[in-house]
Amino acid sequence: MRYNKERQKNLLAKPGAHEFVLVLDQLKPGFNVGKIFRSAEAFGAAAVHLLNVGPFDPSPAKGSFRKVPAVFHEAFAECYQSLSKDGYAFFLLDPEGATSLGQAELPRKSAFVLGHEEFGFSFELDDYPGMQKVTIPQFG
Repeated sequence: MRYNKERQKNLLAKPGAHEFVLVLDQLKPGFNVGKIFRSAEAFGAAAVHLLNVGPFDPSPAKGSFRKVPAVFHEAFAECYQSLSKDGYAFFLLDPEGATSLGQAELPRKSAFVLGHEEFGFSFELDDYPGMQKVTIPQFG
């Protein structure tokens, strides 16, 4: 399978120019994962963390899956613990977020969590204090 071959190449990927990371919380493998890798490369993300994301078609990534480190986790708690230990602050990308992304105070080590396209986040926000909901304004 092409995914397995590309995942092996991903082991050689180097972090981007910035320290922020993306956390993909149980996204549908066939929808946005490859495209998010392409955006992560364009914006210089340090890595993309994947939580229970199955094999996906890497072709929409246009080679970015080879260039942006992928870190795989079984559950959000594991990812949260690892990134918190490294000094990351967490921001939930939520259409109902109280703060616009452009207005939020973002430290260099920011982890942006994207939930499942239909079901949202796999965890209870109350279990992880200190997370801030942010929204990306949509025009049109």
